[in-house]
Amino acid sequence: MVQKGKKRSPYSPRFLATGIMVAAAVFSTGCGKEKSAPSPPPPPNVSVVDAVHKDVPVFTEYVAQTQSSRLVNIHARVSGFLDKRMYTEGEVVKERQVLFQIDPKPFQVQLDQARAALAKQEAALETARLNLERVKPLTKLNALSQKDLDDATGQYQSAAAATEQAKAQVEAAKLNLSYTTVVSPVDGVSSSARQADGTYISLQNSLLTTVTVLSPIWVNFSVSENEMQQLRDQVAKGLLNTPEVFTVEIVLVDGSVYPYTGQITFAEPSYNPQTGTFLIRSSVDNPEGTLRPNQYVRVRLQGAIRPKAILLPQKAVHQGSKGHFVWVVDKGSKVEQRPVVVGDWQGSDWFIFEGLKSGERVVTEGGLTLSPGMPVTMKTLAAGGGDGITPAKAAPAKHE
Repeated sequence: MVQKGKKRSPYSPRFLATGIMVAAAVFSTGCGKEKSAPSPPPPPNVSVVDAVHKDVPVFTEYVAQTQSSRLVNIHARVSGFLDKRMYTEGEVVKERQVLFQIDPKPFQVQLDQARAALAKQEAALETARLNLERVKPLTKLNALSQKDLDDATGQYQSAAAATEQAKAQVEAAKLNLSYTTVVSPVDGVSSSARQADGTYISLQNSLLTTVTVLSPIWVNFSVSENEMQQLRDQVAKGLLNTPEVFTVEIVLVDGSVYPYTGQITFAEPSYNPQTGTFLIRSSVDNPEGTLRPNQYVRVRLQGAIRPKAILLPQKAVHQGSKGHFVWVVDKGSKVEQRPVVVGDWQGSDWFIFEGLKSGERVVTEGGLTLSPGMPVTMKTLAAGGGDGITPAKAAPAKHE
């Protein structure tokens, strides 16, 4: 019997037996499990595309605005009461189509008066001619003096001049009468009538309407000084070949391409001092009148070629602290970080000006987790596919 309050010795047989059993259990558990080293992760899967040198047609795109190639203000040439408007406002009118009719009666009266005055002068001329014919032979016979001949000659010449003046007055009266019928000098779309029927037309309110020529139509756009300098630099370095004549393609607001193309017909000789740009004008046929003046469109200048260019998908090009770079897979299926010099966008692709050679394999997908020297498993994408190089005529970067 153990007495109450007396501590047991740690060397008692019962305590020793319990410690030996616990130690044996722990030892047997530890010996049953062997520590195994972690297996290395498999190489990451990446998609690659081959860098290929090829001649690529390129175009640049600009915001543009249409302008009528000829805008004609229709003015009345004579004063009078406006009888009637003869056209439908806003519709296309043809050349020589009657637009307005001014009261012709006063001008018809003026024409009749001028004709009467002409008839009177022609009669006086005939009398002077007959008188001269009578005087000439009598003067030769000394029946009349030289003064009589001079007077007869002067009267005839005066009557002839008066007759010519009367003829001119008749022609002026005819012109004024014809001006009472106001016609369109060109084919175009008409604007609203500026004067109502019954208005007295004078010099102060002579503007009647405006006719706007629709075909050909001008398309104006501006190029900045920086863009021009970049163009010159790329041409000088052989990165861009430009044609003698650019083809101008029109893109409408809904993204559709206008069926007619044009050519550049005018360029301002100097830059605009306020905007740092200069104006370029192209002329485009518009037979159906689809394009209207002051309409905003986009123009594409086509015809330039980038010789031996390399195009890569934009997702293959990364931005680092030192600039752009790509991941290149070497012959040992290991990746290398390669700095590159990029150019313009071409649709979903990016031109690579420096840093790559033809035939090198560039990572397009899976590059975010890579590090230099890492082995990879590759899947090659076809050039021009959905994940690879896009067609050359995709939309380029837009210049506002």
